[in-house]
Amino acid sequence: MNKQAPLFIYTYGYRLEETELCLLEMRSFFGKHTEAGLLMSDIAVHPDRSPFMRERIEVMYEGDHLEQILEQVKQIELNDQTFKVIFIKMNDLAPEDKIEFDEQRSIEREIGVYIEGEADVRQPDNVFGIVTWGGRWYFGSYLKSKAVWLTHMQKPRSYSIALSTRVARAVANIAVPVPANITAIDPCCGIGTVLVEALSMDINMIGRDINHFVVQGTRENLAHFHFQTEVVCGDISEVVDHYDTAVVDMPYNHFSHTTPEAQLSLLQHTRRIADRAVIVTVGMIDELIASAGFTIVDRCTTRKGNFIRQIIVCV
Repeated sequence: MNKQAPLFIYTYGYRLEETELCLLEMRSFFGKHTEAGLLMSDIAVHPDRSPFMRERIEVMYEGDHLEQILEQVKQIELNDQTFKVIFIKMNDLAPEDKIEFDEQRSIEREIGVYIEGEADVRQPDNVFGIVTWGGRWYFGSYLKSKAVWLTHMQKPRSYSIALSTRVARAVANIAVPVPANITAIDPCCGIGTVLVEALSMDINMIGRDINHFVVQGTRENLAHFHFQTEVVCGDISEVVDHYDTAVVDMPYNHFSHTTPEAQLSLLQHTRRIADRAVIVTVGMIDELIASAGFTIVDRCTTRKGNFIRQIIVCV
């Protein structure tokens, strides 16, 4: 059966301490989450975007039995291009029904027999995926995440309490799940961990920080990865433009805690300059967020060493 509307199946992998963050990112992308490791949606997201997304199948055919898939793949026209079929290992089969490695390879080969074209397991022109889920079989174009964010872990400038690259990438996605025509600001950008991830995903985000030396580090990090955006040394109170979204990593270090008055002022200015905000904090600031005029619509916690951070989505 040909699908008239696009349908995508995503596979996920994450560490236990990342569960809440991954689920919040899912909700930001798709408006729902799942802990099954598989998610189906009609929303297209490239798997390179998420630090937790492993693979994506754009469904071409589906059926109650593998035989129905075999009949449908005969329709594929490759025009002398090569192909490869990959069996997606993640599924919801009961332990006694699990498909073992040898049978997975056998299914890949069997599907390949029904596709008119030349198989190439090394450098195929087309890659297809097959997965069983919810009692049905799904087959379609396959994309594997290249985990491009891994290269961003090696920054010229860094400091110990900065967000990890994985968390920063997820925060950027939560803030701007659909980048088209969206403007964003990181007014406490630190060394630019969120900025790097945002710019690598074509998110239109600028940066600002009150610390001159930190801003120099931000610029050095951006230049290292060949990213360009405006990075200003200055206080958020000086911002006059308006943005669709702000990412605010509340200032914190080992030696001083920002006063509640200063935190409230930062949040009030964020409310002034942005329609929506993703706030990262190590403290409980729900009352301050409300006092600034924001409404909390979603949230999660994530851990880095001894730090437990809250990531709070506000409108």
